[in-house]
Amino acid sequence: MKKVFIFSFLLVTGLILSQLVPHLLGDNFYSFKIFLDALLYVSLAFIMINVGREFEINKEQWRSYSKDYLVAMGAAAFPWILVALYYLFAVAPSGMQLWGSGDAWKETFLLSRFAAPTSAGILFTMLIAAGLKHTWVYKKVQVLAIFDDLDTILLMIPLQILMIGMRWQMFVILIIAIMLIWVGWKKMNTYNLRQDWRSILLYSVIMYALIEALYRISTYFFGGDGSIHIEILLPAFILGMIMKEDHSVAPDPKSVRAGNAISYLFMLLVGMSMPLFIGVDFGAVAEQSSSIISRIPMLSWGVIALHVVLVTLISNVGKLFPLLFYRDRKIGERLAVSVGMFTRGEVGAGVLFIAIGYQLGGVLLVISVLVMCLNLLLTGFFISYAKKLTQDAVRETIEIGV
Repeated sequence: MKKVFIFSFLLVTGLILSQLVPHLLGDNFYSFKIFLDALLYVSLAFIMINVGREFEINKEQWRSYSKDYLVAMGAAAFPWILVALYYLFAVAPSGMQLWGSGDAWKETFLLSRFAAPTSAGILFTMLIAAGLKHTWVYKKVQVLAIFDDLDTILLMIPLQILMIGMRWQMFVILIIAIMLIWVGWKKMNTYNLRQDWRSILLYSVIMYALIEALYRISTYFFGGDGSIHIEILLPAFILGMIMKEDHSVAPDPKSVRAGNAISYLFMLLVGMSMPLFIGVDFGAVAEQSSSIISRIPMLSWGVIALHVVLVTLISNVGKLFPLLFYRDRKIGERLAVSVGMFTRGEVGAGVLFIAIGYQLGGVLLVISVLVMCLNLLLTGFFISYAKKLTQDAVRETIEIGV
């Protein structure tokens, strides 16, 4: 619970700093922003490597996971689609008629993808702390949450293609993505690489350096429009997948603390990466921005608060998708799985950071960040309710057996 509150606090703190630091640094802010982005990518890679390390399935029984993957895909798709539609039809003024713009659709679908992924790290930690490790709910959530995150990562590839266009550079990115997925599947849980926090941090730095070098070299030869930019989410996840996990060794407390510290830093940096929206002439910004959704007029804070509550509700209603499946289990258990997947965190924040990289901003970004904060604050309630539902289902089973 403490970790969740720290996440929320740091995200809000970063959001406040994002409105102060540019004014304090003045002309030096651009240099600071380059350093900030580098830290963000390295910490995001660190987090995604650890998410990949948690990904374990029996490849010989891969068909048995097909239903789980489809359920996880639905649990990721429904919040994403519902939030995107809400942004286009409820937040954007009807006079702008954004639903008639293809660019507005693709920008909104990229930004609203933050609502899709479940935070596997937070969810697993809190369910274990709640004493649910040996229950069906925990085992099912463990599979669904990882597939949920994987689906989010994979779908970022076609979304990136939509944003950039089908140039030859995108074919290069697509080929690299396919090769990474093939290597991840073939070599899953194979390599005995060092997995202490220092080693994983080193892998993250090297990965960022390689991706940044590819981007800068391609920019030098082909210009900004012809650059090759690979999002760090997939390669970092695949690297974690191919690491051989030793479950006989208890987690090193130092590595756990370091991992938590890097996750905390990441949430602070995501908040600090938000563009200025206080004291900004949005009319002038809209004229200069190539983004369609950034032109949506800024709203009063009261109206923004209302949208934050409604988007939080809509995104979590979409996560109830697993409730329709696993009919052999009690409805309380199925609901517990769905409520557990309400948990959001680092992966969703990573999607927001990527959206910012495509110059997506304005009121929709503000709402998205605040939704992330509110959902984090509600995580303790979600897990407590999931625990109650699970315990009630177990108690009912025991009573029937007696």
